[in-house]
Amino acid sequence: MRKFLPLILLVLGIGVVMAVYFLVIRKPTKTTTSEETSTLVELPLVQRPIASLVPSADGHYLNLKIEKLNQTAASVEYELLYNLPDGRTQGVPGMIQLAGQKVIERSLLLGSESSGKFRYDTGVKEGTLTVRFRNEAGKLVNKYSTKFALLSNIKELTSIDEKFTFSLAKLNSKDFFVVMDTFGVTNEVPAALVAGPVGVFSSAKIPLAGTVKLDGTNIYKESASGWAKLEAGKSSDIGVFIGTE
Repeated sequence: MRKFLPLILLVLGIGVVMAVYFLVIRKPTKTTTSEETSTLVELPLVQRPIASLVPSADGHYLNLKIEKLNQTAASVEYELLYNLPDGRTQGVPGMIQLAGQKVIERSLLLGSESSGKFRYDTGVKEGTLTVRFRNEAGKLVNKYSTKFALLSNIKELTSIDEKFTFSLAKLNSKDFFVVMDTFGVTNEVPAALVAGPVGVFSSAKIPLAGTVKLDGTNIYKESASGWAKLEAGKSSDIGVFIGTE
């Protein structure tokens, strides 16, 4: 036993040195998440980018569109995560150099492609969209995230948090819909914001009338010319909605 004592002490000594190195000398690297979050710029609602996810006619693609891009940003990263019926989570990431672009669009496949062969994920009902804007130095300047619902063959188009519902006047079982936060708006809101902005986007190419339920004394639908107040929540089409005082 004694003849092994020097070897045992040597091993213990090496262990102590390594522990000191990793715990004291080499401090753990901080995650960039907390560091970058402190640099985020909070923009007024009307100055934020506007995001939408429009489903394809077969529901296999979501067309991502981001408008009113932050002109101080050099690039935008997007990440679409969605849940499968078996509990797995799939992701569609991407990065775009803006180079002065004011609008970007990408067709995001809910599935995978290899050598021209496609595999489509079925049964997708919900997910999360996150977009991150970075400056020339790669620093995060803006970040936005929203949960989205992907719906079909249902008249009650409800957001994931169940605070918004668009009840279709007429159901077409072939149409697909997405309900999500749009991050920003085109026009200044007419009164103090209570809820929204929430967008409803569809594969349908025709107006879709319905009734909106959303927190707030007044409910408005946005158009290119401004906000139109809905009487009794009745709307002639889907779009972007807010609730105000």
